[in-house]
Amino acid sequence: MADNIARVFADAIAPDPARPLLTWYDDATGERTEISGATAANWVAKTANLLVDEAAVTHGDPVGVLSPPHWQTAAVLLGCWAAGTTVADSPGPVEVLFAAADRVTEADAWPAGERYALALHPLGLPLRVVPDGFADYVNAVRVHGDHFGGAPAGPQDTALLTRATARAAQLGIPSGGRVLIDTARHPDPVDWLLAPLVAGASTVLCAHLDPEKLAARTHTEQVTHTLA
Repeated sequence: MADNIARVFADAIAPDPARPLLTWYDDATGERTEISGATAANWVAKTANLLVDEAAVTHGDPVGVLSPPHWQTAAVLLGCWAAGTTVADSPGPVEVLFAAADRVTEADAWPAGERYALALHPLGLPLRVVPDGFADYVNAVRVHGDHFGGAPAGPQDTALLTRATARAAQLGIPSGGRVLIDTARHPDPVDWLLAPLVAGASTVLCAHLDPEKLAARTHTEQVTHTLA
């Protein structure tokens, strides 16, 4: 196994960058967004460049991510790890805070030098109204480069990859498979993001999963394993 998360991500998409890497559903809103490996890599690189060039983070700096399982959250997390930062798992001071628009009220518990709000729009559009004290993530990230030069593995990489490998085995995620994941049952990014990556699997990530749609979706998306 590679020794850093950025390399695991690169290895996962290398065989076919055009293949869907993450397909997002929200059954409460009817949203569906499909992200290829190449598109994800673009978002990840832009996020890493944002952190390094605009927010001036350095290796190991703490970053907060207050955002639910989502394709855009995946890009932010992978961008943070690519830049060699530490994603904080509890409130406290951080260099940068990324927060979904409906969670910005929690920001006081996360003192940060830079703050970015995520609209989590299915098409990746920016916020119509940007919360006070925040910059819009989409508008900020789009001006940054599509490629990132790379950083040393972050302090969390080994522990997270060890956990992800164990979880992939425990959850029975097949190598190279297509896994449907209910976000309500598996909100930890080790489960919904990293475990599929270490297995080389693509993901159908479902929020507010409607059980009545499960059978049809499994067939339509050619799902090989279900975590619901």
